[in-house]
Amino acid sequence: WKNGRVTEEVKRNYLEINSLKDLKESNQSFDDFSLVLLDPINFQLNKFFYKNIGKKHRWVDRLIWSEQQWIDYLSSPKVKTYVLKNKDDLVGFFELIFHLENKEVEIAYFGILAEYQNKKLGSYLLSEAIKKSFNKNIDRVWLHTCSLDHENALKNYLARGMKIFRSEIVKI
Repeated sequence: WKNGRVTEEVKRNYLEINSLKDLKESNQSFDDFSLVLLDPINFQLNKFFYKNIGKKHRWVDRLIWSEQQWIDYLSSPKVKTYVLKNKDDLVGFFELIFHLENKEVEIAYFGILAEYQNKKLGSYLLSEAIKKSFNKNIDRVWLHTCSLDHENALKNYLARGMKIFRSEIVKI
């Protein structure tokens, strides 16, 4: 029990890829899809993806953020958001945080809306996230995932060539 609630153990895995040469791209083509950098920023779009993708996976940290907190975060030159579309329909997104001083990029958030899941789009989107990250002079792309994320998340990260470098059990 924690604060009157039953606690749950969640397994969190940290994964990395250290070279674009290690990327195992999805060989499927998605001709009707486009990936666009959100420029200028649009905090409402980030918030939409966070809430709609995250509701099934208990993404809760940012639900209390004010509009100004969203704007401040997304206005950082270190943060870039890419949106995947099918014609004009929103499909998914990823947020990259560039830590150029450490020559690394964190894939902070990554996801596909429910109606587009299980169509191999996650493989494509992750490949693109890794490629966009390595566009800068970096040595490492990393992220973390947990047992609350989509059932295929960890498989997708491993299939693209990422390796687990740390695991832990956290109580929530």
